[in-house]
Amino acid sequence: MRHTPKDIEESARRVSRRGLILGGAQVAFMSVLAMRMRYMQVNQAEEFRLLAEENRVNFRLIPPTRGLIFDRNGQPLAGNEQNYSVVMVREDAGDVDEALARLGRVIPLSDDDIARAKKELKRRSPFVPVTIADRLTWDDLAEVAVNAPALPGITPEVGLSRSYPLQEDLAHVVGYVGPVSDYDLGKLEDPDPVLQIPRFQIGKTGVEAKMEDQLRGKAGNKRIEVNAVGRVIRELGRTPGEAGADLQLTIDHGLQNFMQARMADESAAAVVIDLADGDILGIASAPSFDPNKFVRGISVADYRALTENTYRPLANKTVQGLYPPGSTFKMVTAMAALEAGVIGPEETVWCPGFLKTGGRRFHCWKRGGHGHVNLNESLQQSCDVYYYEISKRVGIDKIAAMARRLGVGVRHDLPMSAVAEGIAPDKAWKRENRGEEWLIGDTLNASIGQGLVLASPLQLAVMTGRIATGRAVSPRLIKSINGVEQPSGAGADLGISPSTLSRIRKGMYSVSNTRRGTAYRSRVEDDALKLAGKTGTSQVRNITAAERARGVFRNSDLPWERRDHALFVCFAPVDNPRIAVALVVEHGGGGSTAAAPIARDITLRALSDGMPPLTAYPQSQRREAEERLNALKLRTPPKSDTGRSRA
Repeated sequence: MRHTPKDIEESARRVSRRGLILGGAQVAFMSVLAMRMRYMQVNQAEEFRLLAEENRVNFRLIPPTRGLIFDRNGQPLAGNEQNYSVVMVREDAGDVDEALARLGRVIPLSDDDIARAKKELKRRSPFVPVTIADRLTWDDLAEVAVNAPALPGITPEVGLSRSYPLQEDLAHVVGYVGPVSDYDLGKLEDPDPVLQIPRFQIGKTGVEAKMEDQLRGKAGNKRIEVNAVGRVIRELGRTPGEAGADLQLTIDHGLQNFMQARMADESAAAVVIDLADGDILGIASAPSFDPNKFVRGISVADYRALTENTYRPLANKTVQGLYPPGSTFKMVTAMAALEAGVIGPEETVWCPGFLKTGGRRFHCWKRGGHGHVNLNESLQQSCDVYYYEISKRVGIDKIAAMARRLGVGVRHDLPMSAVAEGIAPDKAWKRENRGEEWLIGDTLNASIGQGLVLASPLQLAVMTGRIATGRAVSPRLIKSINGVEQPSGAGADLGISPSTLSRIRKGMYSVSNTRRGTAYRSRVEDDALKLAGKTGTSQVRNITAAERARGVFRNSDLPWERRDHALFVCFAPVDNPRIAVALVVEHGGGGSTAAAPIARDITLRALSDGMPPLTAYPQSQRREAEERLNALKLRTPPKSDTGRSRA
């Protein structure tokens, strides 16, 4: 069909109109697009640049270097050693199972390691690095580094781990660290973000726990660039953290090691205090344990061996252990009576071997009695009846007040775990804690350190130090923090009559230096090192009337756990007291036979630059002493670069 010129002209007009409309639409679209592009490139450039940076730059916390712990002479007690580990970031690793399988073909991973890692990865945010394996060898770390391109999201790292070079010697004092637990986090209202780092270690016991805030330091951070598959490309920058404070303890490691070695075969505890400033020179609990095992992950077998040991190596008996102080408490009763004026120092009490009160007999340890004894003789021979009698006169409230004045029944503020308060009971205490009224029998029992009275070896050492000096000596364990000396524990005057103190010291001198003294066999011959002490034997069982009638069982005939505790306290030198010592041997039998000989060795070691001088022992005992001292398994401290490396 042929088109007329008119038709052709009309068609051309329609095409031109459509073309203009279409062209206009295209121009408008391009204009809008150009404007949008300009807006995004110019106006929103900074915003998109930040988004891009966030997609490829990660921020990670850098754990702070934990502060170091030293003894008073600069010997490292707790340090940091290099630890090679491998961490995984879940969002960068992709398939966790596949990533762990690939890693397992590079370094050995146990089923427990894998199970623990999966559990930890599920608990943590996808961007938080989780430690998969640590304490790797250098070769294993190198293998992971070489295979990094095939291990997206997995990074080898070099960090620090806690170490205790002296092992058992300071375990109860320094304590140990361990990974942060949910329980630890639950105790904190606003936990430090660094605690969220998996396997980050904090103090669990001892000084490590009590001084955690000072030792931990503050975390730093680093910015790292990663590629599309999560592999670290480079570190863009870092802000260093703040290392924890270094602590210097008052402990003398040489003395501490001697104390541990001397008590090695016993379940025992000993404390040595410097009377000039209250410094604790030694505070040992036996047996002990190796804290490194807890840091590295203790085995089930090793932990069971510790918990099932009858001698309780995990317990810090020096501050946690509470024992009836036995006859070591008699000085407290005597001082309360002298200060109250209810008895004179030369007044005598008749001891027929018992005191009858309220239809009941309270027995003296010496069945036949001591006859007439005064204050000095009562301490020298440890007569029980003397203290029964004077306690009835002075009353329990004044005895308890004197005990607290001397540091018994008082919780001393030390950075150690579970420091016990002890009990110096009075009428109000029994009414409040037992719901019962006080009885005269309670007073008599308390007067000789039995019944409701309980004290720790630390409290007994403080008590002895206050008697020796007349000052309120307070125990100090932290000597300095980052070189800043901490307050002294020298203490102010107790306000106790010099005459009273002199009488008690004279009695303690008689205990150790006169033939009828209960600790005469453990005397010191060297006048410059002579000690004044008091023995104690505290019962852990009741002796029935039937047993007394047929004869009381000897401790050696009883099972170990039913034997009496043995105690000894002393100060030395007598003329110018420098140290106070307290020792408890659990179920040791008698204080004079089990505790006094050990305490004498410890006292002589504390007063000497090296081993106790043989000339300080009686001539007849020197060979035995030499053999005993030579047999001790003393530790030679490892050579160290002072432990200050913070690599």
